Amino acid sequence: MNEPKVGVAVIIHKGEQVLLIKRKSVHGAGTWSMPGGHLEYRESPEECARREAREETGVEISNICFRAVTNDVFEATGKHYITLWMESDHLSGVPYVAAEYEVEEIGWFGMDALPTSLFLPLENLLSGACYPPPAGQ
Repeated sequence: MNEPKVGVAVIIHKGEQVLLIKRKSVHGAGTWSMPGGHLEYRESPEECARREAREETGVEISNICFRAVTNDVFEATGKHYITLWMESDHLSGVPYVAAEYEVEEIGWFGMDALPTSLFLPLENLLSGACYPPPAGQ
């Protein structure tokens, strides 16, 4: 029986920009997303966000807080994730591809200038298909 998995994604702010990774050789390859991954046993969402940011991009983050939850069903691959969205500030480190198997490219982007081909959880977050819904919806 397929059961949903729990993912954690972290929005890392540096001024007016956010850090994105282009996924490689993993679920959602070729799409852009925020750093993130599976929540490990006994790990808090904040700890997971900090670990994934470091493992994938080499950066340290601070002021980690909850932002939203998305319900992400990947029909083509039969995968289902509940994604916990955390938000943080860039604390230190120059981003680089720290997880070469998982990340193809990395960069800072303005929210009004995001690349195309976004990972489904990020599409859901940006479209407002999240809990709690954006103000005004």
